[in-house]
Amino acid sequence: MKKIAFIVVLLPVTILMYAQNIAGEYYLQGVMETASGFQLNGDSTFQFFFSYGALDRYGEGKWSLQSDSIVILNSEKRPPLDFKLKKQTSVKENLFTIKIDDANKNILRYVQGYVKTKSSTIPFEMNDDGETNVKAQQADSIALIFTLCPDRYSVFPVTGSNNNFVFAFEPWIAKVFFENFILKYTNNTLQGKHPLLDGIEYNYEKE
Repeated sequence: MKKIAFIVVLLPVTILMYAQNIAGEYYLQGVMETASGFQLNGDSTFQFFFSYGALDRYGEGKWSLQSDSIVILNSEKRPPLDFKLKKQTSVKENLFTIKIDDANKNILRYVQGYVKTKSSTIPFEMNDDGETNVKAQQADSIALIFTLCPDRYSVFPVTGSNNNFVFAFEPWIAKVFFENFILKYTNNTLQGKHPLLDGIEYNYEKE
């Protein structure tokens, strides 16, 4: 009985020792013009970064160790929408006017989307001022996507006769979220997928 109790106590201590050895900074290898990686902290938190050209994305959360080589990353749950609807009104026009409101004018043109009607789906792109007009008399929904972070569309139902809309970015639009994201640790290297890049396996080397 004492031997069993000793083993039960020893296992968490052993995993903790492995975790302390694994903690550190890991950088993506072999992908041109891209800087990315993970920082695994000793307190079981982590930070993720991704930089490509003018685009910077980030993430954070908790990491845990399964056995002595499987690292599992989790973050807070992603909110349902990446844009917020600030204003909607009805004007006497056969147009849907859609605008993005943000202090950073350089990113407004990187929003695209579509207006869905009962009979068709009408795509649109924002101009440099973050505005667009769609020829439609009635619509069921408006969908928006930020093309620099094209993870998903945010879909908003259209109610009543409203046809003039002002949207804004949510602060987490560039954040990367993790749910049971698995990396394998071997000889100071993490191996596994990348949350933003296509491909089955990448290497992240410890510095």
